[in-house]
Amino acid sequence: MSRMILFATVPCFYATVEASQRPDLRGRPIIVGGDPRKRGLVQSASRKALDAGVELDMPMLEALRVCPKARALRTDMPLYRELSRRLFTCLRRGSGRLESFGLGAAWFDVTDASEAPEAFAEALRQRVREELGLPLTTGIAASKFVARLAAEEADASGCRRIPEGGEAAFLQPLPVTRLEGVGRKTAAALAEFGAQTIGDVVGLGRARLEQAFGSHGLRIHSLACAQDAAPVRGSRYPQSLSREVTLRGERGDRAVLEEQLQELARNLADELERQGLSAGRVALKIRYLDQGIHSRSRALGGSVATTSQIHEHALALLEKTQAGSRPVRGLGLQLSRLAPAAEADRQLDLFSPRH
Repeated sequence: MSRMILFATVPCFYATVEASQRPDLRGRPIIVGGDPRKRGLVQSASRKALDAGVELDMPMLEALRVCPKARALRTDMPLYRELSRRLFTCLRRGSGRLESFGLGAAWFDVTDASEAPEAFAEALRQRVREELGLPLTTGIAASKFVARLAAEEADASGCRRIPEGGEAAFLQPLPVTRLEGVGRKTAAALAEFGAQTIGDVVGLGRARLEQAFGSHGLRIHSLACAQDAAPVRGSRYPQSLSREVTLRGERGDRAVLEEQLQELARNLADELERQGLSAGRVALKIRYLDQGIHSRSRALGGSVATTSQIHEHALALLEKTQAGSRPVRGLGLQLSRLAPAAEADRQLDLFSPRH
């Protein structure tokens, strides 16, 4: 049985997240990036802005000249990370092995899934739409590379499947810049050989590309021929979970800090329970009012999963910081070394005394 890979992505992630949070932006071209006055670059743009000629990494001022009706927004990484966390929590509730790709996309190996890939994709799209209000496009193919391009070429249904044996017909008309590792310089070099499309790259042949570009040329040729055996590297649960809070008012009151840590611990414990996980490491991050950052962590002899357990370790880590004597701007807790709770319990049982 051949592999079946599904790629799911929230297109134009930063711009799409901004539109989901601000109804007044919906339907308008959106450009997200650095400060135009400080030569900031475009980091994300909505489909309307891209269709108008805006390109990623273009100076913001130039992008606004190209698309004067666009709304320019400063990058808001805390917002994007929070929506990314919620997105992956939502995605992981599907079956199949997941490998993240940036903040807003992931591959799934659905070869052994109990349902058809299209049904799996539709369930993902519906879940993300209902829980987060975000659109999700999906691509299905026998390789990660082709599945990703299929998602980018999805029609209004939000899904495109490239059947096995149909990769060449799909890939060959696409421009060379759609190949991984082909940026402007490599594209210009390929153009000197007369290669404008992926089909042209295949026509150049493996030997000629290796002579011109070395091992990079071999990689380009393999992708152009849809030869990508890279596995989906990931797990059914995240590597870590984290929560942060920005403090208001009394920033040095120890009781306030302990209360906030308890709330963070409660949120993390709820997430662990929902995903059926436990943690083997706890980390505390303190952001001081003077912009300094202090981090402390501890590996645990066992595992934690409850609010009281997490809070107890967080308080022990708090003792090792300057919080209380130095004004605090924000707190963060992170849990790592995650494992299914049942598995962690079994491992502990191996070392528990027998009665």
